[in-house]
Amino acid sequence: MPFKVEDLFEDLGVPGIAAGLGAVVLAPVLIPAVAKASKPLAKALIKGGIIAYKKSRSAIAETGEVLEDLVAEVKAELAEEELQQSFELADPDFEED
Repeated sequence: MPFKVEDLFEDLGVPGIAAGLGAVVLAPVLIPAVAKASKPLAKALIKGGIIAYKKSRSAIAETGEVLEDLVAEVKAELAEEELQQSFELADPDFEED
């Protein structure tokens, strides 16, 4: 069955047609008003995104520094343990103070 434009209008009725015509008439007025009103909202959202990015970037950098410090401490402890083991292998009677 082919598509007919009349089928759309039959289902909509008079209120639907009136709403459609009203939307067509008011669109040139409403679209600029909505665009004007949404600009501050868009700017606020972008500003919030930039602030969140900057804060998360510094938090991630701090976390990276903490992890680097932990890795360095663990490496130093492992090196100390290896040194201790090498002393114990060389001299079984060796005891650390």
